[in-house]
Amino acid sequence: MSPSPVVRTDAAGIADWLHGRIAAFADLAPDSFTDEARFTDLGFTSVYALVLCGEIEDTFGIEVEPNMIWDYPTVRELAAALAELP
Repeated sequence: MSPSPVVRTDAAGIADWLHGRIAAFADLAPDSFTDEARFTDLGFTSVYALVLCGEIEDTFGIEVEPNMIWDYPTVRELAAALAELP
């Protein structure tokens, strides 16, 4: 199921959304990891990264390069970077 489109939001709102999506991708309970956990430690692969980038673009209406997942390897870091994009 695709996530519902949401209005562009601040870093905290993006982090909440990312946390939920990453929990779903990794098949983890949302409370089983923090926003400082590295995506690779959660089992993220390049396939997950591509899918997540597509969902970010669809949900927030911003273009995301797949390498952002690796350049900003935690929910907190990625959310902050995404919030700064035009």
